Amino acid sequence: MTISPPTGCPVNHTDFTPAKPALSYWKLLDDLREEAPIMWNDAHGVGFWMVQRHDQVLEVMQQPKLFSNDVIQAINPREDAIYFLPNMLNAPEHNDMRRLLNRWFSPAAVRKAEPLMVERANSLIDELIGEGRHEMMTGFAMRYPTDLLLQILGMPVEDGPQMVQWVEAIFGGAFGGEGGHAAVDKIKAYFAPAFEERRKNPGDPETDFLTYLLQTPMGDSLLSDEDLLTVCMTMMTAGLDTTRSALGYIFRDLALNDDHRTYVIENTDRLPDVVEEFVRLHNLIMQPGREVTEDVDFHGVHMKKGDVVWIGIAQACRDPREFADPTTFDPDRDNLGKHLGWGAGGHRCIGMHLARHEIVVALREWHKRIPDYRVVDPDGLMERGVQLSLQSMELEWDRR
Repeated sequence: MTISPPTGCPVNHTDFTPAKPALSYWKLLDDLREEAPIMWNDAHGVGFWMVQRHDQVLEVMQQPKLFSNDVIQAINPREDAIYFLPNMLNAPEHNDMRRLLNRWFSPAAVRKAEPLMVERANSLIDELIGEGRHEMMTGFAMRYPTDLLLQILGMPVEDGPQMVQWVEAIFGGAFGGEGGHAAVDKIKAYFAPAFEERRKNPGDPETDFLTYLLQTPMGDSLLSDEDLLTVCMTMMTAGLDTTRSALGYIFRDLALNDDHRTYVIENTDRLPDVVEEFVRLHNLIMQPGREVTEDVDFHGVHMKKGDVVWIGIAQACRDPREFADPTTFDPDRDNLGKHLGWGAGGHRCIGMHLARHEIVVALREWHKRIPDYRVVDPDGLMERGVQLSLQSMELEWDRR
């Protein structure tokens, strides 16, 4: 691993792993972005370049040959990193796997899953509405995407609580560590018997995801057993935590801002734009990384082959050079589509259509039945570092 000297570049010593009061990290990242477009961070063992402003972040994501996906996170780049698919593939293998998976995450496929989303949202609301109080981050916000993904993958919804524990262990270990790798092994072991069952008794590959993976080649060959398990582990890990975390920050905002909540209730046709604006405003993906493939002068900073680059998506989404009043919630802004919350280029989030629609349905169905609610202890909310999420949040409402 090359460790570059911070020649001609500000040095930052911030540790991005500790828990902090809610929304602290966005304020910190906004300040760092305005301090310098690029800086060097040395707080995590192996240093990395922090690219922080919208145009330069977009430039990095659109040059995969120069900034490769051999590394996908800055804080834990290699030695103990968990291997995800297709995230850590480069072209042409990445293109082949995206083609394999895209049909299951296309807008058309997501629309077909809407009845399932509506049913799961309302079933969970049925369980909690009479209580008048609910712990959102371990309850609805986590169970809803977990149940949906398990059903999409053809697995029992009843396994959700165990899956949640494993996913929590992965993120709690900053995508590594003994606990994180143990959880990865358990998720793979969970899916292994299901693949064996599909080999003996195949389902319809048009409707059964595991059968589809077993029978559909990637390029010229079928996926290996290890790749099959890694794809499913990646889907569960990425799909659960990001949707849960997004729901947490969105419900916090709506609970604390009556005008935002009124907009959501009165403009259900605008919910896709509401979700996009929240993804821009409160982007969770704080420290994705790339690896420099050759020595390069990038906007006056000399980066060496092997260096790690932090892609500042969260900073870029709130860059005032691109977005007017960037810390203000405004789903009507003209350039909302230019935010980088889902990434950009060939590695743009494969699950973005599914995640967006899940959140749209959750907001629509929740506010039909619980339109007024409060955060029990707004000043006590804490957020996790590395990949942002509220650690807990209790909501309360008046029982009817």
